[in-house]
Amino acid sequence: MTPPRVPDDPLAPDDAAERGTGNHRRLPRGYLLAAAVLAASLVLLALFWQHARGRELRAAQVEFLAESDEALDRLHERMLQHELVLRGGVALFGTVAMPSRQQWKAYVDAIGIGDRFPALVGLGYAPHVTPSQLEDLQRRERLAGMGLFSIRPRGVRGAYGPILYLEPRTPENVEAIGYDMFSDPVRGEAMVAARDSGEAALTGPVQLVQDDESSVPVRSVVMYAPVYRVGDTPRGPAARRLSMQGWVYAPVRIDRMVEAALEPRRGDLRLAILDVTGGSEVALYADPVRPGADPPQFRRSRVVQAYGRDWRIDFRSGPTALAVPRLASVRNNMALGGLVALLLFGLALLLARTESRATRMAERMTENYRRSEQRFRNAMRYSAIGKALLDGEGRIVEANPALGDILGRDPSALAGKPFHGFFLESDGQGRTEDVADGVVRTTRQLLHEDGQVRHAQLTFAPVPGKIGQDVARLVQVEDVTERLRAEARVHALNRTLESRVALRTRELSGANRELEAFAYSVSHDLRAPLRTIEGFSRLLLERHASQLDAAGRDYLARVRNATSRMGELIDSMLKMSRLSRSELRMAPVDIGLLASELVRDLQANEPGRTVTVDIAPGLEAFGDPALVRSLLQNLLDNAWKFTRGRTDAWIEVGAGEPRQDGAREFFVRDNGAGFPPEYIDKLFRPFQRLHSQDNFAGHGVGLASAKRIVDRHGGELRAEGREGEGATFWFTLPGSMPDR
Repeated sequence: MTPPRVPDDPLAPDDAAERGTGNHRRLPRGYLLAAAVLAASLVLLALFWQHARGRELRAAQVEFLAESDEALDRLHERMLQHELVLRGGVALFGTVAMPSRQQWKAYVDAIGIGDRFPALVGLGYAPHVTPSQLEDLQRRERLAGMGLFSIRPRGVRGAYGPILYLEPRTPENVEAIGYDMFSDPVRGEAMVAARDSGEAALTGPVQLVQDDESSVPVRSVVMYAPVYRVGDTPRGPAARRLSMQGWVYAPVRIDRMVEAALEPRRGDLRLAILDVTGGSEVALYADPVRPGADPPQFRRSRVVQAYGRDWRIDFRSGPTALAVPRLASVRNNMALGGLVALLLFGLALLLARTESRATRMAERMTENYRRSEQRFRNAMRYSAIGKALLDGEGRIVEANPALGDILGRDPSALAGKPFHGFFLESDGQGRTEDVADGVVRTTRQLLHEDGQVRHAQLTFAPVPGKIGQDVARLVQVEDVTERLRAEARVHALNRTLESRVALRTRELSGANRELEAFAYSVSHDLRAPLRTIEGFSRLLLERHASQLDAAGRDYLARVRNATSRMGELIDSMLKMSRLSRSELRMAPVDIGLLASELVRDLQANEPGRTVTVDIAPGLEAFGDPALVRSLLQNLLDNAWKFTRGRTDAWIEVGAGEPRQDGAREFFVRDNGAGFPPEYIDKLFRPFQRLHSQDNFAGHGVGLASAKRIVDRHGGELRAEGREGEGATFWFTLPGSMPDR
């Protein structure tokens, strides 16, 4: 069929469109598509800008919070370093009751205040002086070469705290010696707080004695650490006042401390520090603000405790352009997105001109269809499976050579004959149809030309096409005679095997019944002489104990104990035999609940013992409730028994990680006697014991019974432990109801 002719220019309107609209042509759909693409791209760019800007602002805010937290940590670390410097001076007074000026200078020089702690103006010492001690202090200092040492400001006060030592000895620090810091209310408040608490204390903002009063005041603070008499460890404010010797102190420049702690700074973080103790606000430090600068993008305030003072630290970022520098890259991406939108617009215009190319592609597809049909016919001709094309009435249109071989006829002679006429059953009889997507499969009997009856598997598939064409279905024919015969032989063999399995099952059931009868018979036959031995031994002890010496009575007691143990061993044998024969009744089992009940029974039997038991929550599995209870009882009895010699005994019941096969693994752990690892293969054997009967009583069947129960549930029981270090028993149970 020849495809319709397509105009060379796909954008040219057809004649009908021109006739319907007069002289006005319709806008081609390609242009509408291009405009829609451009509009959608611009909308997406706007949405992207909103999302990206919000995301970058959030990221910048997180970075700002992290930088402010880091700044707080650095300031806190710097203050701690200053406290450590003071504590070092206090420690010097702890070794020497009153260090000399040379010793004090040596200590200050050793720590290198000028290089390591630029915020400290110096490190000094001020003694605690009462009015009666003031004259003696001045006399000692004058005799020590301090000249006319005097305390200022003059006046009578209840106590004095004059600067006695102050290093390094700069001219400003030398001028400060003799100043009574106790006379200043701000300094005195911090000195009293340090004296009464025994901790370092900080003053409010003060102007240092070293500063020129005529200059612009520089905000500073003073840190004090108390010094008590050597050997005293006063407790309570009153005792500390009596033991008070003086203060080690350090003047601190706030601006230098901030620069030393935060340099070099990252980003555009700015801060201000205010003393807000008692509700008032006094500025201690503030980064400069550029005139005319935009308001900051982010702000944050934190109130911290600084050695008895409340400091509020206000952080601020730069304006948006500085706080979120990545917005520039977002704008670049927006520009790139606009360029992409224009490219998409051009691409849509280009696509509008591809209709002629699509026409040529349709022609190529027609050629491909012809070649595909040729390949299909070649596949039919050379296929080893019989194939035929049928018309709507079931007659053969075309057959391949393989179908002629199966039917025993010439393929060219099959055309026009009813396909179902070659089979023994009439059309519609004896079929087993499997319909899936219009495909029908059936097995039929055909009569070969030589008279043999063969079995063929037929697969009918519809052939899509126009209604009324000469081909409606494709049928594939496979000769499955030999395969069906082989399947028949396999079925016969399976029936023979089933009868053999039934016979072996009956024999095994009979053997189990005989074994059970034998076990009970042996139990009965063994118990009779045991009862006789136990009875006559008891009578002998009751009636003739006076005629026997201590050794004879001991021998009889041992005989009775042995008969009792023999009876218990017989009961254990019967119990183990029942574990293998009882029917499993699977159901959900709460391991934690069963373990709690069993532990309560153990504690009730031995109320004098103290054992810590930890049972994890959510221990659930599937199993036979009675057998699982017996399993837990054996394991908990074992742990309870072997922790008897410990005063800190503990038992833990828990679960491991979920396994890939769906099973759950549980454990019972204790800190008892444990076992040597080299004997681990003997733990689960019946009547095998690793400890003496005198130390730990038992029959050696508890763990063997536990292993049989776990094996019956298809699980695994294993042990870990060391002698004297406790033991852990792991066992697995189904995590869900097993398939029947």
